Amino acid sequence: MTPPVRVLVCDDQMLVRTGLVTIIGAQPDLEVAGECGDGRTAVDLVRRLRPDVVVMDVRMPVLDGIEATRLLAGAGVEHPVKVLVVTTFNLDAYVYEALRAGASGFLLKEAPPAQLLHGIRTVATGAALLDPEVTRQLVGRYAARIRPAESTPEETPLTPRELQVLRLIADGLSNSEIAAALLLSQETVKTFVSRILTKLDLRDRVQAVVYAYRRGLVT
Repeated sequence: MTPPVRVLVCDDQMLVRTGLVTIIGAQPDLEVAGECGDGRTAVDLVRRLRPDVVVMDVRMPVLDGIEATRLLAGAGVEHPVKVLVVTTFNLDAYVYEALRAGASGFLLKEAPPAQLLHGIRTVATGAALLDPEVTRQLVGRYAARIRPAESTPEETPLTPRELQVLRLIADGLSNSEIAAALLLSQETVKTFVSRILTKLDLRDRVQAVVYAYRRGLVT
């Protein structure tokens, strides 16, 4: 029997946190490993409890969700945990920073319970959870502010075809949509995506989108 996905819930609003805990705890394939109200406690609990997924609020006292995410899933973290960011605003600059910090995806707090549960299960498998349209708006809006001025498309180690696939990923297309656009099989597209992530040392499609915008490969 497959063990349940263990989830840590971190939100400074007690009513919201209680609601999340109740929803998650009612699922037979999910288990609430713990709960807390600030990022510093979240970091401590993750290191002690080793949950599979952290549902992380962004704006919290002591240590906000961005810094907590960076400590739990950022570059150089020896045992990164999967972080699903929940936020009130779908175009919040903090969310973009959270994705850069290593989050595997984000959801709005107004999302229905079924979407939250789907998000947790998706992130737990190692996949990224991003709504394509919201992603385009979010990353496109804030990437220009932090894009290094010296970055150029020529700096990427990707082949022309891989670069083409990366741009379509950044534009929010799924593998099947990329396959249709480039007249390739879905298996071939999956291979390209895997190569792109490996060459760029990226964990998932979320980081690929951020990479593409930061390098000026898409606008």
